[in-house]
Amino acid sequence: MPAILLAPFPVLALYAATNALIMLVLGVLVVRARVKTHTEIGDGGNSTMMAAVRAHANNTEYVPVALLLMLILIPLRANAYVIHAVGATLTIGRLLHAIGLSRNVGTSTPRLLGMLLTWISYLIAILSVLWLTSQLPVLVPG
Repeated sequence: MPAILLAPFPVLALYAATNALIMLVLGVLVVRARVKTHTEIGDGGNSTMMAAVRAHANNTEYVPVALLLMLILIPLRANAYVIHAVGATLTIGRLLHAIGLSRNVGTSTPRLLGMLLTWISYLIAILSVLWLTSQLPVLVPG
């Protein structure tokens, strides 16, 4: 593995850029669906439009908090492998969710796996923040 991928901040930058690209693609898909369905705002009750809007919105709801947790992990001295664990599960989860939702509005295996991986990334990040915070030295004024 290249040395740059063993430093926490560049690893965070990699996942932030990758997830921003996913967000951009999902946004473009919303615009494409709007043109195709002649829907100026909302989803117009159209399932194609609804799927595109929800895929983008769901990504918007989950990615920022995950990236914030990854950023919080860095000053807590999390190593790059923890950042990779959060970032990889998040990114794969978001891709699977977007693929699943773009194929149909109902339930699908990729959509389910995508949400599970997203939640797992959240759990890894939350538990890591809590653990690393509990390991900080207690400073007694004095």
